[in-house]
Amino acid sequence: MRQNPERRRALLDAAIDVLAEEGARGLTFRAVDTRAGVPKGTASNYFANRAELLLQAGAHVHVRLAPTEEFMARFLGAAPSREQTRLGMRDLLRRVEADRNGYLALLELRLEANRHPGIREELTRTIRDTLEENVRHHLEGGFPGDRGTVVTLYLAMTGLFVEHLTLPDVLGDDDPDALVDRMVRAIVPEGPDFPGPSLP
Repeated sequence: MRQNPERRRALLDAAIDVLAEEGARGLTFRAVDTRAGVPKGTASNYFANRAELLLQAGAHVHVRLAPTEEFMARFLGAAPSREQTRLGMRDLLRRVEADRNGYLALLELRLEANRHPGIREELTRTIRDTLEENVRHHLEGGFPGDRGTVVTLYLAMTGLFVEHLTLPDVLGDDDPDALVDRMVRAIVPEGPDFPGPSLP
């Protein structure tokens, strides 16, 4: 069956909204059709089953959260440094804040993966590949630190996102931007000659 790429994107966007607002248990083909405003049965024509819909929605979140070409041009055009890393993390925070439903959908997908081994295997591969790509970019780009620096920063930022997007009052008056700056200063060394901590 011939499929419309724009309609597929609309269905995935709808699935992300359903995941974020109703949880994984609320994600059905009917719910996605309703949210996307398309005829009943449309989603089932695009996705073989619910697991495929979940995984493709998760992959689509990463597309939605990707940095803009303009930002990447500025980022890659500057000398690699801890300051550039800070700016990159600030931009990531802005993107996550702007697409709150996208990140919440990823959290729901993680919980669902814990219940379904097949989904867990695929999601683990996707997240791991993304992390390894970040490590490769950091090291090949000449940014200060090593693999451990990237992994530690990833874990710190993930924790910040979870609190900031789900229970923001936990942070009280702590400004997320200031927290990003503090984490980068604590984790990323000042220059390439000062490697970060290695993972055990």
